[in-house]
Amino acid sequence: MTFAREVKDRAAALGFLACGITDPSPPPHGDRLDAWLAKGYAGTMRYLNRQARRRKDPRLIVPEALSVVVVLDNYYHPGTSLEAGPKLARYAAGQDYHRVTAGRLETLAELLRKSGASIARVYTDAGPVPERELAQRAGLGWIGKNTMLIRPGAGSFFFIGSIFTDLALEPDAPFDLDRCGTCTRCLDACPTDALVEPRVLDATRCISYLTIEHRGPLPDPLAERLDGWVFGCDVCNDVCPWNQRFAAPTTLAAFRSRDALAGADPGFFERMDEEEFARRFGDTPLERPGLSGMRRNFRAAFAPQTEPPDAS
Repeated sequence: MTFAREVKDRAAALGFLACGITDPSPPPHGDRLDAWLAKGYAGTMRYLNRQARRRKDPRLIVPEALSVVVVLDNYYHPGTSLEAGPKLARYAAGQDYHRVTAGRLETLAELLRKSGASIARVYTDAGPVPERELAQRAGLGWIGKNTMLIRPGAGSFFFIGSIFTDLALEPDAPFDLDRCGTCTRCLDACPTDALVEPRVLDATRCISYLTIEHRGPLPDPLAERLDGWVFGCDVCNDVCPWNQRFAAPTTLAAFRSRDALAGADPGFFERMDEEEFARRFGDTPLERPGLSGMRRNFRAAFAPQTEPPDAS
């Protein structure tokens, strides 16, 4: 058995959905990132401008790295984002994935170190890593029209993690097929028309960006279109046929819904102080927008919705 196979078997034993290997060479179409940034689609996420060179050339992230081990971590659990009341993206209903996924990735990285790696650096949605592009190159799926990585037989409800290592591991063949076909369900269903064309997201219109990354008041025209979402949005995932057919519940208890917002009324966060918020949500993704951000999101989500003007 090759060491690459041993790494993948260990990843499976740790509960990862899939594992692939690639090298850190620049992904194709790096110029698309420049064009995307130039159009202002990143909004206030200015760190993406600072990271652009490294995102276009992963060799700059860890110069000594020869291989990148990429894993998928399933977080799907049915029901959460489609129920009445305040809507929470499925990935946010459990513990913070940065901790859960990173901890198991460190265990996998230890296998690399014990096998001679001087470097085995772990990344989980942190740092300038072009995760979806590397995952596609590692044979784990294709990038769909909703900009998500989609894996055949699994869908797209998973996190992506990576390990940059100075070990030369046998790479997997890239996933070169586009299996979205003529489907445009994600583009058609987006509540704010954030998918301006296939595989191009205007983050400034995206509910996930607005409720998580955006600082300050929500733009009025978009705030009125949250459709009850108070943290993130799953619409472009929920309508994807690959998820509707293949998404299976996670086996990890840490990612299962804790129903933290069940029965929450408009004053839920208004009555809460910082200490209580930290106690109840400090180990969840809701820590990102913080108490002030969640108060803002609730006000917008529970505000009376105005009817669009009659076009007649």
